[in-house]
Amino acid sequence: MRRFLIAIWLAAPLAGVVGATLIDRIAVSVGNRVITETDLDREIRLTALLNNDKPDFTPGNKRETAERMVDQALVRNELEASQYPPPSTADIAAALAEEKARYGNEAAYSRALAEHGVTEDELKARLMWQLMLVRFIDVRFRPGIQISGDEIRKYFDEHMLPGLMQAHPDQTPSFDEHRAGIERTLAGQAADQQVEQWLKEARRRTHIQYHDEVFR
Repeated sequence: MRRFLIAIWLAAPLAGVVGATLIDRIAVSVGNRVITETDLDREIRLTALLNNDKPDFTPGNKRETAERMVDQALVRNELEASQYPPPSTADIAAALAEEKARYGNEAAYSRALAEHGVTEDELKARLMWQLMLVRFIDVRFRPGIQISGDEIRKYFDEHMLPGLMQAHPDQTPSFDEHRAGIERTLAGQAADQQVEQWLKEARRRTHIQYHDEVFR
């Protein structure tokens, strides 16, 4: 699943300081939204933090990140137009607590934030966005998905049964034990396909311009 803001309207040829004002370059224009170089930098740092990795500012990764952020901008347009309610404060707090737990203690968590150049408010905003994205997919795409019994059986026979028999040759694998999990997997795959198709259509309808000087 694709993982995923916006700042100013006018771009300067180069980032710099005019008087006391920092001029931020536009990386991508997505319809009437813009993704700036600062937005791109923040997204790279947040993604690295969540993936336990080092920030990668190479031109190739900048472009890949920009592609994800274009998708994010398109989804944000839909969320705003449809007035999806934001996640609750409790949901955001729970997501943040889960993220903190990965580090074992507060000192290690604070150190990770500092090493990646990320603030807790930026992390909370990213976690809120992830919750919004899940809700968007669940509300917009999942209700119409129907997985037939034949599809579930076929997946079990082709993708699970051989491995189960190899791991437990003296047992007869139970289809019923795995049915619910397979149905969730297939529903998730179907939702992903619908999201991909929706994004293709949204991209087709939207003027998207990349400013190549940011990706060098």
